Amino acid sequence: MRCVRRTRAGWSSGHRRPDSFGTVVFVITLLLATGVARGQPPATAADPVAPEAATPQSPPTVSCISAPGQRSTCAADTSAGVVLLRSNGDAPCLLGKTWGYDQASVWVSDGCAGEFATGPATPKEEAAPPKAPRHVPNVGFLLFDGDKAQIYMRLFSYGRYLNQRNLDETYVDAFGNTKTIERRQDIQLQKFFLPFSGWFLTPKFRYYLYVWSANTSQGDPAQVVGAGNISWNFNRWVNVGVGITSLPSVRSTEGQFPYWLGVDDRLIADEFFRGSYTSGVWAKGELHSTLKYMAMFANNLSTLGVSAAQLDNRLDTQSYSLTWMPTTGEFGPWAGFGDFEGHQKLATRVGLHYTHSLEDRQSQPGSEAIENTQIRLTDGSVIFTPNLFGQGITVNEVDYRMTSVDAGVKYRGLSLEGEYYWRWLGDYKGVNASRVPDISDHGYQLQSSAMAIPKTVQVYFSGSQIFGQHGDPWEVRGGANWFVMRQRGLRLNGEWMYVKGSPVGYTAYPYPVGARGTVFHVNFEMNF
Repeated sequence: MRCVRRTRAGWSSGHRRPDSFGTVVFVITLLLATGVARGQPPATAADPVAPEAATPQSPPTVSCISAPGQRSTCAADTSAGVVLLRSNGDAPCLLGKTWGYDQASVWVSDGCAGEFATGPATPKEEAAPPKAPRHVPNVGFLLFDGDKAQIYMRLFSYGRYLNQRNLDETYVDAFGNTKTIERRQDIQLQKFFLPFSGWFLTPKFRYYLYVWSANTSQGDPAQVVGAGNISWNFNRWVNVGVGITSLPSVRSTEGQFPYWLGVDDRLIADEFFRGSYTSGVWAKGELHSTLKYMAMFANNLSTLGVSAAQLDNRLDTQSYSLTWMPTTGEFGPWAGFGDFEGHQKLATRVGLHYTHSLEDRQSQPGSEAIENTQIRLTDGSVIFTPNLFGQGITVNEVDYRMTSVDAGVKYRGLSLEGEYYWRWLGDYKGVNASRVPDISDHGYQLQSSAMAIPKTVQVYFSGSQIFGQHGDPWEVRGGANWFVMRQRGLRLNGEWMYVKGSPVGYTAYPYPVGARGTVFHVNFEMNF
C-alpha cells in the first residue's frame, strides 16, 4: 500500500508525482472503497435518490401576539383543539374574550400574547383577519372595530317548558308551619339578555353594559334591568372596575354564565349559599399565568330590586376569590362547566372563595316575600320574617360569612367538578334577636358530564346536598344537551330532577321553595 499525501507542491506518491491516469484510478478506487466500507453499492446516475431520514416534527405550537387595541390571527391546525401554554403579553389572555380559535387559526386581541399548543403545524400563511362586522365564537358579533372604539354585541335567550305537577302539594317547615306549593306547568320565553362590550378611545378603558329581563317575573320590581360596569385595564395583573357584577362568592358567579351543564339553573346548594349581582368596585387579574384573583367591595349581597334609599351607608360587603389552573392555565371558554371543546391535555382547576356581609332587612328585595333568595334557612324560611324564631322575635340584621372550595378536571370531553360550602350566620340585631342562636350550614355539589358524541351530544349527572340546623335538603339531576349545529350557540336541553325540600325557589328557577318530588323541563337556548 502506497502512502498518498499532499505537499505544498501538490499531490505526491512516494517520491514520484502521480500522472493524470494514476490520479483517476486512485479517485475511482477511493470511491469504490468508501462505498464497500459502508456496505452500500456505489451510486449510479440511474439509481433513485435515497430518501432523507425523517426529521422530528416541530412542536405543534403557535405563538400569537397582539398589541393593545388590535387583533391578530395566526394560522394553525385546530382540529385537535387549542391550549394556551403560556401568556406573555401586556394583557391577560382570557379564552373567548382576548383569545380563541376557529377552524383554521388562533386569534388574540387587546394585548394578549402567548404560545398555544395546537394540532400538527400547517404551512399556511397567516390569514388576514376579517373585518367587522363578523361573528366571533363565544364572544358575539363584532359590530365595529376601529381606531377609537370596539363594539361587540351578544344575545341570549331560551324557551322553557316546565312541569312541576309531580311535586307534593304542601310542605312543613322547620317550625311546624304547613305551607302550600303552587305547582306550575307552563311555557315561557324565559329570559332575554342583550350585552354590549368593548372599549372606547383606548383599549384600556372597557365597558360591559346590558339589558336583561325574565318574562317569568312580569310585574316584579326587577323585571327589566339595565345594568353593567366599566373598567380600566392597567395590565394583565390589574383590572379595576365599578358597577354591577356578580360577587365572586362561588364557582358559578365567576362570570361563566351561560356555559353551564343545564340551561340557566344552578343546583340548590349553589343557589342557597351564593351571593348575587350587586353594585361595587373590584380589582382582578393574574398573580401568575395560572393563578387569577378577584376582590370586590360592594353594597350588599344582591342589588336587584333594591333602591339606593334602602341601602345602609357602611359598604360592608366584601368578596374574594382565587382560581388556580395548574396544568393548562385555562378551563374552557369563560371557565364554563363541561368539556364541549374536548381538551386533549388534562385541564384542572382549584378555586377558593370567601364573602362577608352585614345584611339588614331594609336592603332585601321584599324581605318578607317568598321571592327573596339571599338569606334563607335550610327549610326555605326567610331569616327576616317577623316572629319566625318565636313570638316577638324579629331579626333586622345578620352577619353573613360564607366560603367555598371547588376543584375540577376536564379531559377529552369528560368533566368532573365538585364544590363544598360553609356558611355562618350570627351577631343578630333586631327585636329580641339575642335569643336567636348562631347558625352554621354546609353542603356540597358534584357535577359530571361526557360528550357522548363529540360536538353534538352531551350527557350529565349532578347532585347536591345541604346540611343545616333546619333541615338537610338534597337533589339529583340528569340531563342531556343536543348542540344541533355541532357548535355552541344553539342547544336543546332536557333535564329531569328529584328534590327533597328545596330551600330556594323563584319563578325563574325550576323549583319552588319547599319542593319535594320530580320536576322536568325542556329548554331551547340561543346564545351568540
